[in-house]
Amino acid sequence: SGIGLPVSITMRTAPSRNSGVYVRCLEPMNPNFPCNHGLHATRGRTLLTQLEAASKAADDLAGAVEEAFPQHPDAEVLLSFPGLGFQLGARLLAEIGDDRTRFADARGLKAYAGSSPITRASGKRSSVTRRRVKNDRLNHAGYLWAFSAITASPGAKSHYRRRRDEHGDWHAAAQRNLFNRMLGQLYHCLQNRKLFEEETAFPTQLAVAA
Repeated sequence: SGIGLPVSITMRTAPSRNSGVYVRCLEPMNPNFPCNHGLHATRGRTLLTQLEAASKAADDLAGAVEEAFPQHPDAEVLLSFPGLGFQLGARLLAEIGDDRTRFADARGLKAYAGSSPITRASGKRSSVTRRRVKNDRLNHAGYLWAFSAITASPGAKSHYRRRRDEHGDWHAAAQRNLFNRMLGQLYHCLQNRKLFEEETAFPTQLAVAA
């Protein structure tokens, strides 16, 4: 028989990433076109082997991060912030670096992360837009951080809701604003070797929530 069109493959992963991937080969997508099942079965097994190897490598890297990150001098400060764990905290540290002189102030770090907006003015008109030139990896980590902080910190959640309800921000814009605020707090804490304090970080939001 000819090679034909590829068969349809359905995959589902078990609860644990390394507990196996199960594949069910269905009929060819075009029943009237001959298909070499042996060829596609071999191809499927090859892809699954590569997927399992990549999954194991990711788990090994995660394990190495969980072992090494807590030993870094900045780990205690990073882990004191709501929404940051070993993996995300290590990712932020890797992008920000541990050279405290790298950024002259918090504004420099925020611009680097793309969390602070850009205001353009011309005559009587002005516009506020998000930054296009930024560290995309740090920016994405910040999006995940803000998302986690909303559920981990009452002050962060209140700040997010205020941006949505009072300022009319869309979800992504409100999260970016929260990331911008918390990144400034992180800069201050790293510079002064202080841990995150909920009451200091969001005094107004906590008062309103109460």
